Amino acid sequence: MISGSERANSTGATGDRLKESTNINKSLSTLGNVISALADISSGSKRKIVVPYRESILTKLLQNALGGNSKTVMIAALSPADVNFDETLSTLRFADRVKRIKNHVVVNENPIEKLIRELRVYLKTKRNVFFYLIFIFLRKKMNV
Repeated sequence: MISGSERANSTGATGDRLKESTNINKSLSTLGNVISALADISSGSKRKIVVPYRESILTKLLQNALGGNSKTVMIAALSPADVNFDETLSTLRFADRVKRIKNHVVVNENPIEKLIRELRVYLKTKRNVFFYLIFIFLRKKMNV
């Protein structure tokens, strides 16, 4: 999963390190809950789902990247060692949940700038039609 997701007994952490890893694991657990909620929303669940972004500083910081108006890439680091089987399986399950999230990205555009852009395209199209009609007219005049 993410650095810090290891189990405390496998690392031998004590004291401040243990507290730190406990806090990291709480944040990662919340991240897992956020990912699950977003995946449920993406799958079209009928029930009302509240995404728990505010339960962790990590998820609050990642809110726009996870469920916002952006494209996000997740990289899963796996270990081929059999001693890491449980962690690898957990990472793959997490990656599968992330894969099910579908964000609908929309370009943030100022309405005035959008109107100007659309008018330019419109004028360019009309200008092309106008010049084509002049070309046809002149060609007919030349052939007469």
